[in-house]
Amino acid sequence: MRLTADISKLGLFAFMAAVLMTAAMVSAEEDIVAIRQADMKAMAAAAKTISGMFKDSTTYKASEFQSAADTIRDKSGGVLSAHFASATDSRQSKAGPNILNERDRFDRIANDLRDYAVALDAAAQKNPGPMTASMRMKPGEAMGGGPFGTHVRNEHELSAMPAEHAFHLMLQTCATCHTRFRTE
Repeated sequence: MRLTADISKLGLFAFMAAVLMTAAMVSAEEDIVAIRQADMKAMAAAAKTISGMFKDSTTYKASEFQSAADTIRDKSGGVLSAHFASATDSRQSKAGPNILNERDRFDRIANDLRDYAVALDAAAQKNPGPMTASMRMKPGEAMGGGPFGTHVRNEHELSAMPAEHAFHLMLQTCATCHTRFRTE
């Protein structure tokens, strides 16, 4: 009789452990979704800050511009890729399942985003005073890239373009990723 009671307790313990482990895994999935959504919101707010300065150059403050660029830099590249390292079944997630199948493409896009943010940071460092004409695109200047070809081939090419152009390419990179890898 004692053996039966011990086996019942062991079975109950194993069941409770399985329930707790499942709950912990679901919680971890929801945590990563919450973290990456917070990072995406921070990047969107940073992009809005930069956009506002390009819309009205009198609002340009190099330190704020650089801080916004650094936010995007710090939350893109490998950090962004790591947020999507495994599939999550969370109902909160808007990530498409194709991220894992197209890992190289997703990682390239995340790195392109980082590279554009680095270029924007460098522009802020070079222009500590008012926004200069060299930061702005010239009328009729070709945008380049397009929504499905947003990668600038090398660092020299990226550093030679106006910051506003790098910013537009960065926004195209965001749009490309959302179009390709977001379900909503």
